[in-house]
This record gives sequence, C-alpha cells and structure tokens, in this order.
Amino acid sequence: MTPDPEIPAGYEVPEDNDALLAECRVETFRSGGPGGQHQNKTESGVRLAHEPTGITVLSRESRSQHQNRQIALARLRRALAAAMHEEKPRKPTRTPPREKRKRLEEKRRRSEVKKQRKKPEPDE
Repeated sequence: MTPDPEIPAGYEVPEDNDALLAECRVETFRSGGPGGQHQNKTESGVRLAHEPTGITVLSRESRSQHQNRQIALARLRRALAAAMHEEKPRKPTRTPPREKRKRLEEKRRRSEVKKQRKKPEPDE
C-alpha cells in the first residue's frame, strides 16, 4: 500500500466491484514462492493501482487469479476507507487538582516506607 495518498475532494468509493475495477489499472504477474509449478507458470498474482488516488495493493495468496482479484479489491476498499478517515482533533485535558494532591500524597507515603528500610546510622 502507498503511504499518504491524495484523495480528490468529493470522491466517493463505488459500491459495485466492477465500477471500482474500472477506476483501477489491473496488472497480473507470476506470483512465485511456495506452490510449485502452478504458481511459477501462471500469472495468478494481481496488482491493483487505483488511478484517482494512487493507492496500490496486491494479492498473491491464492493459486487463482480470480480469488486474488477479489482479495485485492477487499484490500483496496480497506485502504480507501483508511485514507478517507479523518482524525478528530484532540481536546487537551488537565489532571484535576484533587488527583494531583492524591498522587503527591501517595509519593510522600511511599518515600516514608522506603526510608524505613534503611539501616540505622551508627551512634557515636
């Protein structure tokens, strides 16, 4: 997947897979890897490049080009949804004064407990 794609203003993801495929450049390739001669001799890997956004996904899991195309379409939909998601601005929060006092008191108490562990100083 391509990082930080540019989503055109007002772009809507098509509901139909055929319409989404029409917006993509589809490339097939030999997927290779485990799977033996079938994967090494047939072009079962699928790469989809979405033209409007520049997002690229690929699938080479299955020995079937049709299954790989469906997997790649599902990945493309997820990538488009993630790219179109807008983060809400974070509202900065503060620690309440009561909680600050409580934390400081707990630190003081803990400090006293640790001081009690020390060996007593030798008296002269």
